[in-house]
Amino acid sequence: MREIQLREAKASPSAVVDEAMEGKPSVITRHGKRQAVVLSYEEWERLSHVPTFGRLLMAAPLTADDLPERNPVPVRAAKF
Repeated sequence: MREIQLREAKASPSAVVDEAMEGKPSVITRHGKRQAVVLSYEEWERLSHVPTFGRLLMAAPLTADDLPERNPVPVRAAKF
């Protein structure tokens, strides 16, 4: 991923967008600090739809036999 100064990005925004669409995102810097990223809409959409860990677990094809039996003794009552 290349870094370009905001001044350079403002001078040729079409080139920055064209590169992003070709799969080459750019980091825009201002005063040497990273401020923004330009990437293709397809890449943004792919990254924005990453499922949460909870949703991944809920979507897992598990059956009752896949899970260990539950200990009927509450953890607080168990003697260690």
